[in-house]
Amino acid sequence: MPGHFEPIPGGGAALALDEVEISILRSLAVQLLELIGPGDEPVEGEDPLAALFAQGPSEPPSDPALARLFPDAYATPGAKDPDDELREASAEFRRFTENDLRAHKRDDAVAVVRALDSLAAGAGGAVLKLTADDCVHWLRALNDLRLTIGTRLEVSDEDEGGALYRLPDSDPRKPMVMAYLWLGMLQETLVETLLP
Repeated sequence: MPGHFEPIPGGGAALALDEVEISILRSLAVQLLELIGPGDEPVEGEDPLAALFAQGPSEPPSDPALARLFPDAYATPGAKDPDDELREASAEFRRFTENDLRAHKRDDAVAVVRALDSLAAGAGGAVLKLTADDCVHWLRALNDLRLTIGTRLEVSDEDEGGALYRLPDSDPRKPMVMAYLWLGMLQETLVETLLP
């Protein structure tokens, strides 16, 4: 099981991690939480139903990684200047969905942190065991981490990743590239464990 998820009886998946891998995964998940930002706590005494219908932002995030995590709903991919009607529809959709999306992404990243914190890692590491429900949180969090890192590395949809494999060790992007590729492998093996 070194380095990849394997199915476990009764559903779910297991992954052997050493202390360094645990630390890296936890650090990345915490950084993702910081990027997404804190959730809005309901004001004491405020109507909980009103909090459910609180409106979010109508403008896309200025940070490219956040814009990748929370893209415009009606924008045409590659379009430099969407027309006013699409921009208005996207703003309206964002206003009513982004807070919820952020909350779900926070929940997924928190599930990763909690699972890693629950490990009693010794000198040799530990085996992470996830339930089927935990796997869903992990899949979404791994995807969000890869999207964020890929955006920072300026990986495009057409990029085969070949250039990433050939970076010299002296390149300052190398650690981020290694994390990006490792997360992709983890994501792929987790998907494979969940397939019937």
